Amino acid sequence: MNNRLVRWGVYIVIAAAFAVACAFLANWQFDRNEHRSEQLALIEQNYDADAVPLDDAIAADGAFAADAEWKPVTLRGEYLADDQMLVRNRPHGGTSAFEVLVPFRDVDGRTLIVDRGWVPPGEGAEPEAVPAPPGGTVDVVVRLRPGEALPTSGRSAPEGQLPTIHLPSMAAETNGEVITSAYGMLVSEDPTAETALGGFESPTEDPGPHLSYAIQWILFAIMGFIFIGYIIRTEIQKHREEAAGKPRPATRTRRRDHDADAEDELLNDAEARV
Repeated sequence: MNNRLVRWGVYIVIAAAFAVACAFLANWQFDRNEHRSEQLALIEQNYDADAVPLDDAIAADGAFAADAEWKPVTLRGEYLADDQMLVRNRPHGGTSAFEVLVPFRDVDGRTLIVDRGWVPPGEGAEPEAVPAPPGGTVDVVVRLRPGEALPTSGRSAPEGQLPTIHLPSMAAETNGEVITSAYGMLVSEDPTAETALGGFESPTEDPGPHLSYAIQWILFAIMGFIFIGYIIRTEIQKHREEAAGKPRPATRTRRRDHDADAEDELLNDAEARV
């Protein structure tokens, strides 16, 4: 009995440990779902909002509020075409395209990195051609986005290119005061360039599978206890059947002894007749 209790205790501990792991994973998925919901709410609030001046979205000290992401802003100034850089391995048009980053110096003296769009890859490490931005004074509307971190793998890029939209790296190659807290995804230019780049698609409104995954992990935790309960119940039933003392079938040895007794009786009867 004690051995069974110890074994059942081990079963329950295993089920509890499994449930704790499932609860951790479910909570992680709930957090991801909440974060995705916040992103969707921000897109709905800012994506199609009226454009505001740059100063209203990014403070003079360069601070960029998280709730300003996707907000359209207006710029007036000129592109610094000589400081243009390419960001490699961007998924556009079913290929690993290049996005074109060009610093834009606003009339207030600050420079904002503008992602003008993308070009398809060429045969080598660079695209075949990159259309130039419009020259002179340009009125631009962009949507603000936070910059990206450098790859943790240490992946680099050839000269004139970046592995990600890492704004400090871009700022290091650009003269003047460059905003590094955010960059702008191009919406429109006036005047327009002679040749347009590939444009950006609207962000997806898909909430993702995080909520369903969280529910699945909770169900897995419950199923773990049900499985352990089934095992313990099966062992209890087996023990009760053994304790009930069900009759065992006659053994082969006892059948042989009975046959031997019958043969002895026949021999005795035969001797008595003689």
